[in-house]
Amino acid sequence: MNTTSTRPRFDKLVVYQIFTRLFGNTNSNNRPNGTLAQNGVGKFNDINNEALNDLRRFGATHIWFTGVPEHATATDYSTYGIRPDDPAVVKGLAGSPYAVKDYYDVDPDLAVDVPNRMAEFEALVHRTHANGLKVVIDFVPNHVARQYHSDQKPTHVRDLGENDDVTVGFSPNNNFYYLPGRRFVVPDTIRHSRIAANDVVNDTPESLKATFPEITHQAASQPSRILSGTTIDEYPAKVTGSGSLTEAPDQNDWYETIKLNYGIDVFSGWTGHFDLVPATWQQMLDILLFWSAKGVDGFRCDMAHLVPVEFWGWATTQVRQRYPNLIFIAEIYDPGLYRRFIFEGGFDYLYDKVGLYDSLRRLMEGHGTCHDITRVWQQESGDFSEHMLRFLETHDEQRIASRFFAGDPWIAVPAMVVTATLHTGPLLLYFGQEVGVRAEGSEGFSGDDGRTTIFDYWGLPEWQGYLNGHRYDGAGLSAQQSQLRAFYQRLNHVVNGSDAIQNGAFYDLQWANRDTPGYNGDRLFSYLRHSLNQQLLIICNFDREQTAQTTIQVPDHACQLMGLKTDAIYSVDDVFNGAFTSDLIPAVGLSVTLPPLGVLILEIR
Repeated sequence: MNTTSTRPRFDKLVVYQIFTRLFGNTNSNNRPNGTLAQNGVGKFNDINNEALNDLRRFGATHIWFTGVPEHATATDYSTYGIRPDDPAVVKGLAGSPYAVKDYYDVDPDLAVDVPNRMAEFEALVHRTHANGLKVVIDFVPNHVARQYHSDQKPTHVRDLGENDDVTVGFSPNNNFYYLPGRRFVVPDTIRHSRIAANDVVNDTPESLKATFPEITHQAASQPSRILSGTTIDEYPAKVTGSGSLTEAPDQNDWYETIKLNYGIDVFSGWTGHFDLVPATWQQMLDILLFWSAKGVDGFRCDMAHLVPVEFWGWATTQVRQRYPNLIFIAEIYDPGLYRRFIFEGGFDYLYDKVGLYDSLRRLMEGHGTCHDITRVWQQESGDFSEHMLRFLETHDEQRIASRFFAGDPWIAVPAMVVTATLHTGPLLLYFGQEVGVRAEGSEGFSGDDGRTTIFDYWGLPEWQGYLNGHRYDGAGLSAQQSQLRAFYQRLNHVVNGSDAIQNGAFYDLQWANRDTPGYNGDRLFSYLRHSLNQQLLIICNFDREQTAQTTIQVPDHACQLMGLKTDAIYSVDDVFNGAFTSDLIPAVGLSVTLPPLGVLILEIR
């Protein structure tokens, strides 16, 4: 019933994800589908020493700056030598950060002085390091923007698609996949919305204004950004980023992106051709080395499981020959690939979405069981549990406080403790999670879906209370928000300061307490974290209404592993809330009363 973990190559990380475009935005206009001028945008420079200092005090070790590489946008930067994008293949006005337009440049939205945008990013890297934090950025290897073109690539670099043979669907030497004889077709709804918006700008009859109120605001302020139809002429059509083999992708597809070719023939059973290093491999390695040379400490690799593991094993080895401490985090949703991507692909950490996140979400929504947590660690135990990155929010997931999820950020308390302390693997927090950002209403393209938009220019009112004019002191937060943030900070400090959580083994107590009176194994989860220097007993009550009154049994087998005598008396103290002190005789057990959503992190002394 026990699994031990070997120490990972790195200490337990606390990764704090910043959506860079939104993080420092103090503008509160928030017009749906609003332009940059209307709704504002956060800058690299907004993430100042005060912000980074406070994040370090908060307990973060790594900052993931989301959306750094230049991506397709409906905002026109052509006066700075940046090619404009056809808005028909841009999602939202700001655009998706995962439709990369130039791998060798940064998003001009994020710069105060656009011509010096890379210098501003480099200054942010330096500032982050000076404040004792490490830098993670996105690497988006599976797909690029539909109109990808690098204006800033080094002179020795061949641009993606530059030497492709467009007369064939697949060649290992091509960067893209082609549909010869077919022309790309913009989804009908996208094309029609552009035509309608243009009519509103040019004619503006009251009937049309009423029909397209959000687009009217957008188009009236920047009519040059809205096209009367589409100007993109992609011939032959390229395969869409999701792998859809059609020239006419659906509006719900990744129609704004095209898929990169790593030597996999998608037309003939997805067979690999790796006898010679495919062209894309070397070009993507060059990109990884480019950013590593700028002081980046790690990459969060978008949709990594859609890129062949053979490439990852080759690329991570090459990068680490020059930068041995650089980390790779894989966004991956196929548990069947976990071991291969760690041990063959060279990834340090993988998303624990399909396992722990999904199990904890069901519990938070009131229809799960704690036995699912047991199944997760059993599946991940042994050789890779310490490689799993655990979280309750990211930019892809719905906000805990939204009506689409838990509706109340405090419901996350027991789930967050499990997320942070289950094993030695890293913890990820998404900015605004700690103050209960709700993501209510429609910002624009993303709609009202419980997620903070990644496509639109926007300001987050709940978050702006913490910003407080870039002082990052939380002066504008409510009492409840301040208490919530204090909970997250206290948890981070326990994680950072605990040898048992950082380096220790795990022992599940569910089996030992299945027949204990008052112990509801569906709603209570208890476990031990132990090292030579520290022993912790952690108990979490996931029930929203019922107080748990029970006795926690610590079996003989666990005592043997921890070096405890079953008949000795040990003191236990709550190192998290500081509100519980008792004596433990392992042979007798520990009596506890835990309120709804209550947690105890008890040190056995």
